[in-house]
Amino acid sequence: MFEALAGRLEETFSRLRGRGKLSPENIRETLREVRRALLEADVNYKVARDFIRQVEGRALGVTVLRSLSPGQQLVKVVHEALVELLGGETAQLAESAEIPTRILFVGLQGSGKTTTVAKVAARLKKQGKVVLLGAVDVHRPAAVDQLQTLGSGIGAQVYAEPGERDAAGVARRGWEQARKLGADYYLVDTAGRLQIDEAMMAELAQVRAAVDPHQILLVVDGLTGQEAVAVSEAFHERLTLAGVVLTKMEGDGRGGAALSTRAATGVPILFVGTGEGIEALEPFHPAGMASRILGMGDVLALVERAQETVDLEEAAQLQTRLAKEEFTLEHFLRQMREVRKMGPLEDLIKLIPGLGGKALKNVAVGEKDIGRVEAIVLSMTLHERRRPEILNGSRRKRIARGSGTSVQEVNRLLRDFDQMRRMFGRLRKGGKLPNAFQGLS
Repeated sequence: MFEALAGRLEETFSRLRGRGKLSPENIRETLREVRRALLEADVNYKVARDFIRQVEGRALGVTVLRSLSPGQQLVKVVHEALVELLGGETAQLAESAEIPTRILFVGLQGSGKTTTVAKVAARLKKQGKVVLLGAVDVHRPAAVDQLQTLGSGIGAQVYAEPGERDAAGVARRGWEQARKLGADYYLVDTAGRLQIDEAMMAELAQVRAAVDPHQILLVVDGLTGQEAVAVSEAFHERLTLAGVVLTKMEGDGRGGAALSTRAATGVPILFVGTGEGIEALEPFHPAGMASRILGMGDVLALVERAQETVDLEEAAQLQTRLAKEEFTLEHFLRQMREVRKMGPLEDLIKLIPGLGGKALKNVAVGEKDIGRVEAIVLSMTLHERRRPEILNGSRRKRIARGSGTSVQEVNRLLRDFDQMRRMFGRLRKGGKLPNAFQGLS
């Protein structure tokens, strides 16, 4: 997501590093490159034009801070403008005092709408909410079957009337069922078409009238680029949208849809879909996304992943043990498994400030590499994990055979671990042990 744009912007701003100060000439020259990068990322040309005008006005009038270099100063201005372009504040899913809270999902066929409904339901169920899904796509039996399968997988009930052709009636009766169940949320999956047409819009208007939703969310395929703007504007004009969900963003290295949709419609982006899995849905944080675009990482997204996956009690116990004991390969294995739960390591590293794509260019951080490290540690005895200094040549050969690796790979792991253990030793003596998951509870 945004890889091409982030790379171009990083290259553009790097040219300012050798400049002594910002001048109108180098500001305009740099912003011409930024505009070119935005257009290559498939950002709507009007959005790109207005954005550059806004940034140029600010940059020319900004007071240069002594603590920042010219490049950093301009990046700061661009970052602030990007945050505003993306919506400023993080938008939230509706939550009504009246139950159930009713959310209508709309969008074109193939946008990933039905899967998105299930992903949002899974997030709500994690929060302890009771959710009913409404299968209101009366034109495609496969959509009803898909929603029932997904609902079963996450433990959510689905209201459906196979064969019924009255979408508004199905939606209304589903609302009645949600009230009987005492559901906190009623999420309605509606029909889509390959393109916008009057029949679809008329039906959606009837469904809206039948369930009086608290929020209408448009699901847009992020790969459609500038076309996402036209789709969003058409739906917003007819239905008055409250938010957008961008799907398939894991395959969009450009990110034009995300940058264009909010600016063109004024409708906030709530979530981005980052994969096929039911967990692959991230809340959209404008500040974090702007930082990601500029190669500055996204700490908030990193913390959220940790909150969702890390066993905080286990992390606290590990920190307590480390305050009394030496850091061992057992501790290392536990920490690695906790981090592994948060997703592919290469994706996590991109969220860490200061580590962008270029920092990872020659670093092996794939799933196979993590699996190899785990295999090596698991091929050791418990005594060896606790006392790695006893690992002589013959023991290392045995571990290499048992893990399907080489002695050189075992040696490399032990060297890296030894450096880590020394760091923990110094921090332990100073009373400043790090806890990667501190403050998440």
